[in-house]
Amino acid sequence: MRRAARTMMAVLGLAMLPAVLPVPAAHAMGLAEAYNSQTDKDFRQGLQIRLAWTGDYDGAFDGVIGPRSLRAIRDFQARHGMEPDGVITDGMLRRLVDKSDAIQNSLGVSLVDDAATGARILVPFGRVIDSGRTDVGNLWRAEDGRVEMETVRIADTGQTLRGLFDVLKVETDTRSVSGAEFAGTWFRVEGKESGRSYVMRFAASGSDSHDLRGFSVSYDPAVGQEMRPYVAVASELFEPFAGDARAPLLASRDDKPFTTMMARQRNLDAPSDRRFAMAYADPSQPNYFAIPPMGESAIEKDPSDVAFDMAGSGFAVSKDGWVLTNAHVVKACRSVLVSGHGRAVEKVVDEANDLALVKVSGRFENPLRVSVTKPRLGEDILALGFPLRSILADSLNVTRGNVSSLLGLMNDPRYLQISAPVQPGNSGGPLVDLAGRVVGVVTAKLNAVAIADATGDIPQSINFAIRPDTVTTFLDKNGVDYLTANPKAELVSVPDATAMVKDSVLPVLCLDDE
Repeated sequence: MRRAARTMMAVLGLAMLPAVLPVPAAHAMGLAEAYNSQTDKDFRQGLQIRLAWTGDYDGAFDGVIGPRSLRAIRDFQARHGMEPDGVITDGMLRRLVDKSDAIQNSLGVSLVDDAATGARILVPFGRVIDSGRTDVGNLWRAEDGRVEMETVRIADTGQTLRGLFDVLKVETDTRSVSGAEFAGTWFRVEGKESGRSYVMRFAASGSDSHDLRGFSVSYDPAVGQEMRPYVAVASELFEPFAGDARAPLLASRDDKPFTTMMARQRNLDAPSDRRFAMAYADPSQPNYFAIPPMGESAIEKDPSDVAFDMAGSGFAVSKDGWVLTNAHVVKACRSVLVSGHGRAVEKVVDEANDLALVKVSGRFENPLRVSVTKPRLGEDILALGFPLRSILADSLNVTRGNVSSLLGLMNDPRYLQISAPVQPGNSGGPLVDLAGRVVGVVTAKLNAVAIADATGDIPQSINFAIRPDTVTTFLDKNGVDYLTANPKAELVSVPDATAMVKDSVLPVLCLDDE
């Protein structure tokens, strides 16, 4: 739902400045004390917001006039030919209202209640258009590409606010960090990436919460002058928990919520065609989390399906250009782009086993080697991929865990259960052991909300990967000249194992054009 931005902003009317604030008295007690004691909080917050719009104030909209607010008042006065004494006059207020209104009107700002994340965010509709849902939130983008912003929700993954901050505050080869602030229940990170400025702000409902909500904004230097004030205001007006996020949907195309499905039977003996309903899915987009039913034929494509621009992961499995990923990452794509290697020229999809091959024109010098044996129960493993690519950019993400079970949901022999954390976008990435051998393909995470609804207990670190024997059967069936791993290869450290395989792990982009 959209509503005018000013409904959330304290209205700064000229009549709100108390008439009884004589300049000598104000100086006697101190300007800050005078404003804080003799003006309404709404007035002070409105003052801060309007000074932020003009680019003079960069701080919290807390309604407390302190050194930063006084400096902003003086800066505004000086820039507009007034005496920079910090004393607010009718003339200054009129100028401030005119200037800040003009900036807001030119950007076309409105507050939006984002159903995907439950957050409320200020959107500059004069610069961007709604580009629709992503796998983690909603995207707005300028037609010329100069501005892009996105809401993001990360929930039921085991990720913490501190953990996400520790990832995002680290510079990469393409992304610099000029500021990083952690404040307990929220953080902000800003810098530059590929010549563009970016700001990310995330919050949690509590210090131990695993429901993280945030937004990111990136913009070209050509629009920096107008976007910097917008980012300052949007960051402070951001309400991450203004509403409830959209509930997870089912793995099947049945539109019923999980609670309704389980209303008559609060246990896990669901019929066979529902046994994977605890995996995340959204029937309107390529399914990044649902595990396909065992033994069933591939589901016929729904003519109403729509492909969206999204991202998963994949890895090189042959020197002649074959990349292995998940079927649910690429099955609905009109075309597939393998980052750094161009568009795929061929695609093979096995929906029954959630595996897919895409071929690029070039060659791979070091394709990953696939294990010919199953990993051992309890074995250390690494999940590699490009999760949450819209906010983590192009950085390869590596998480460590163990093989928790040699069977998947309902004892499905095609899958392994793993404890390594996975996020949206990890799908299709390799699962490797500490010798760098591929022992699985990351495919799904358990829907903790659904399981909690059914059992009253919240599962922790339950994720799934396709077993290596299922992988090799698929590769053999399609005549892929893949390499097998040495079963006696020496185990090494996590950094060394990562270094062995990282160059062969690739972002896989699902495109809605041909």
